[in-house]
Amino acid sequence: MPSKRTTLPLAAAAVAVAAVLVFVVTKEPHYNVRPGVQSGNAHCGRIAENAPAELAGHTKHATKLAGVALWGDSNIVLRCGVTDIGPISDPCFSADGVDWVIDTTRSTDTRKVIITYGRTPATEVTVTHSPKAPDEILGELSALIAPITQTSECTRSE
Repeated sequence: MPSKRTTLPLAAAAVAVAAVLVFVVTKEPHYNVRPGVQSGNAHCGRIAENAPAELAGHTKHATKLAGVALWGDSNIVLRCGVTDIGPISDPCFSADGVDWVIDTTRSTDTRKVIITYGRTPATEVTVTHSPKAPDEILGELSALIAPITQTSECTRSE
C-alpha cells in the first residue's frame, strides 16, 4: 500500500520559514552568559542599567538578564551578583578606587576574567580580544561599582 504523504503548500511553508527566521534574528544575544546568584540585588540593577552604551569601541547589547551588560560580540561581559571571593593569591590592583582581582584559573592570553574584591555583591568582568587593556576598561566601569560599600581591601592605598 503506498504511503500517504502530507505536504504543505509552498506559501504555507514560506510563512513558517519566515516566522522561524524572525524569531532567530530578534532573539537577544546572551552568548551563554548566566546571571550571578545575587543578580537581583538593587546594586546590580543600577549597574546594568547605567552601564555605558559604548565601551572600548564596542556597542552595548540590550539584554533581559538581571545584572548583566554585554558589549560587542561578547568582547566584554559584566555580571553583577557573582559570588564574593575570599582571601586570594591572584594578582590584585585598584582602578579608580575599586579593587579588582584577576582570576588566573579562568584567564588566558586573550581572555581576562576580573572580579571586584571586598564588595557585596561582587561584579565580574570578562574581557576578550579587546584593543584596550582590561585596566582601562575597568577604569570606565569602576564609577558604577564604587557606590557598593567596600568592606575589605586587597591593595593598600598609599
